[in-house]
Amino acid sequence: MERTGCAVVGGGPAGMMLGLLLARAGVDVTVLEKHGDFLRDFRGDTVHASTIRLIDELGLGASFRQLPQSRLDNVAFPIPGAGLVTFGDFASLKPPYNYIAMMPQWDFLNFLATEAAREPTFTLRMQHEAMSLMFDGGRVAGVRYHTRDGREGALHADLVVATDGRQSVLRRAAGLKPRNYPVPFDTWWFRLPRHASEKGAVAGIVPAFRGREAMIALYRDDYYQMGYIGPKGEDARIRAEGVEGFRERVSGLRPDLADRVDSIRSIEDLHWLDVRLDRLRRWYVDGMLCIGDAAHAMSPVGGVGINLAIQDAVAAAARLAPALLRGHVSVQDLAGVERRRRMPTVVVQTVQRILHRAVFVPLFAGKRTGPPPALLFVVRHAPMVRRLMPRLIAFGPRPEHAPSFARRGQPQHAAKLPGLARRHKSGNH
Repeated sequence: MERTGCAVVGGGPAGMMLGLLLARAGVDVTVLEKHGDFLRDFRGDTVHASTIRLIDELGLGASFRQLPQSRLDNVAFPIPGAGLVTFGDFASLKPPYNYIAMMPQWDFLNFLATEAAREPTFTLRMQHEAMSLMFDGGRVAGVRYHTRDGREGALHADLVVATDGRQSVLRRAAGLKPRNYPVPFDTWWFRLPRHASEKGAVAGIVPAFRGREAMIALYRDDYYQMGYIGPKGEDARIRAEGVEGFRERVSGLRPDLADRVDSIRSIEDLHWLDVRLDRLRRWYVDGMLCIGDAAHAMSPVGGVGINLAIQDAVAAAARLAPALLRGHVSVQDLAGVERRRRMPTVVVQTVQRILHRAVFVPLFAGKRTGPPPALLFVVRHAPMVRRLMPRLIAFGPRPEHAPSFARRGQPQHAAKLPGLARRHKSGNH
């Protein structure tokens, strides 16, 4: 019988971080990832200061800083008639956590997987897709999965953690239903080449507005990751216009990039993101916990979804590692994780909903381009807001610290968790 202490379903940032932390506690943990690698385009690539600090606390800072990355030192928006208005100047924060790292998510995930693999109780199974839950007397007892080659299997576990994203199969199987909030826009991601003369070490997020349209550009080493922002429900119309119509949209928003729109070869080069904002009413059932996007799908506004998910993982590891080492995770343990992480989630989602209404609803109605004047006034003339804004973006509400058992240079696992014996691996891996 295949068995593990904790089955983590989904090898994204939350799943890989949780796997690493639990393994450092001596918990037998298995991460199931349905893909064969982490190489998927158009994922969020921001690593915020809260996560960089966490990586330092884990003793991995030097290795992390060797990864290809660039620094985002501020967030500024071009406002017609007002020039660039800075909403978050991270230089005002205390070094070395005074920036946001921009790096491909696959590099970050490979980094976490490599570090987790050093732990004897960690297992990563690629090309293993979780299909359903197993129950034992009403309690979740594991997951059923299938592999890329068609093999089916069952993994029994003391706890299942769903980190399988906003389309979570497991939360649906557990009967957990989210509350959905209206979102006025979707995003269409695509690439444009970046010429050698434009390359540099500086990262940036450059927005552009025109009429009822908006677009952002994220700088990469040899290309721009572009996001066209339009009203929700427009995907069919945009695709019906064809590639020439879309190229005209891009050229109109960014005339400086019009010389390369032919690199959008067909409308199939667009990756449509159906933007959602939701939150589970309850994040758990007996034997299973949801964290990250599986518990709360975030808007891309602010790029905070990855970092909020990682903070969920840290809080979950700190609360659940002792229970997993004892061999029993109670409903009260799972409820404790939700209680700790619900407030930061509500705060961030509330801010995103306000920005949706203040910026995007008027934009698509043709009433205003860019942020409302009241917000611009506050950002420019309220010193407290100017100090608070970069900290809120970089760290978020209630940032978590690495638990003592996961830090390098600490006593061995059993000493870190007083009175608890380390559980050894059992079953097939």
